[in-house]
Parts: sequence; C-alpha cells; structure tokens
Amino acid sequence: MAKISERIKLVKDAIRSACTRAGRDFGDIKLVVVTKSAAIEAVKEVIRLGVTDLGENRVQQLKKVSGQVSCFLEEGQENSGPVSKVNWHMIGHLQRNKVRHVLPIASLIHSVDTLRLAEEISSAAAKMNVVSKVLLQVNTSNEPQKYGVPVGAATHLAEQIETLPNIELAGLMTMAPLTHRKSVVRGCFVRARELFVEMRGERIVGPRFTELSMGMSSDYEVAIEEGATILRIGSAIFAG
Repeated sequence: MAKISERIKLVKDAIRSACTRAGRDFGDIKLVVVTKSAAIEAVKEVIRLGVTDLGENRVQQLKKVSGQVSCFLEEGQENSGPVSKVNWHMIGHLQRNKVRHVLPIASLIHSVDTLRLAEEISSAAAKMNVVSKVLLQVNTSNEPQKYGVPVGAATHLAEQIETLPNIELAGLMTMAPLTHRKSVVRGCFVRARELFVEMRGERIVGPRFTELSMGMSSDYEVAIEEGATILRIGSAIFAG
C-alpha cells in the first residue's frame, strides 16, 4: 500500500507543476481517482490518504464498489482516516435503462451525449425528487469508436439539456486519443476548452457551468495546461 501513497504523491506533485506552468491554482483542480479494476483494499487505502472523489466506468461496478466503500466509511474514522463521505463520479458510457441505478449514487455523471439520455435522467431524477448534475460529453477527437456528441452539434444539445427541469448542466467532458503525439492530445483539449468558453460567453448555459473534465493518467498534465478542472486518473495510481 506504500506504493499507492507514493503514486498519489507523484500525481499531486505533477499536478502542482502543471498548474505552475499554466499559472493556475492547484486548489482549482479536482482529482477523481478511477477505481476500475482496483482491489477494494487499494480503494480503501486511497480513501485513508484523503481522496474524496472516486470514479467508475461501469454501472455494475459502481454499485458494487460504492456499497463496499459505504460499509467501510460506516466503520468509523479510525479505519477511514479524515474522509467521512465520498463523492462518486459516473465517468463511463451510460445506457438509459441503467439511469435509475446511478442517480442515487453518483454526484456527477460525466457522460451525457444524447438528448434521450438527458431526458431519461431528468425524468428519473424528478421521480426521486432530486436534481442530477451532469456533464456533456463531447467527441473532440472525431474518433468513430468514441462516445460523445460531435463538436458541431454540442451547442444545440446543451441548449436542449438546459430546458430539462431536473438536470443541472455543469460543464463538458472529453477524451483525447491514446497517442504519444502531444500535439494531437492538446488539440482535443483546446477544442473542448474553446467550446466551453464559447458556451459560457454566449450564455447558452447557466452560471453553474464551470467544469471541464478532461485528462487521464497518460495526458492529465496537458489537460491542466489547457484548462481542465477535473482529472480522471486510475492506472497512474493503481497500476503495478
């Protein structure tokens, strides 16, 4: 478990360095630790180390791990350290028939990319008497295998989502290609940031549209330099 502690320190140090290069405040960056495929003991360790935001790609895994974490937190602070509550992020593709399972768990859904999904979330949230906080996933890489609304259609979809009563559109999410070519990765993040700024500037979205979720283990430093507010990091912490 000492390795996890070391890796978290390395990641946080790299985040600080990227913030310094970009003239940004370290406190403006939220680290979401992605628990996908991590053993529950490793997840407990990141919580003991003070991590309060965890992410999952799959609904079934989200239900399973969040349940295990809830039991762990209920055992008391002598086991879980300073953390008494964890915020869960649904970061993977979400099917409409799984929405009702996610809403009671996730504080933020990163992967809304169609009006039909947004409508299902709003409808399910209304039945639960809650407002669901979501991000609009945008396909800035133009890769056909990736989910996300095309850049050219994103503004119109954001306008439609803004009309739904039980959804709060909190920002954008994107994923860069898995490539060593930093210019390609940076280009994707620049497009997302430009779209984010444009939507805010034209008042297509409300004042709570503040989040830009981009950057994973292989590219989070570039994401910070281009304006990311949320990083989704798993393998840099759990691998090995």
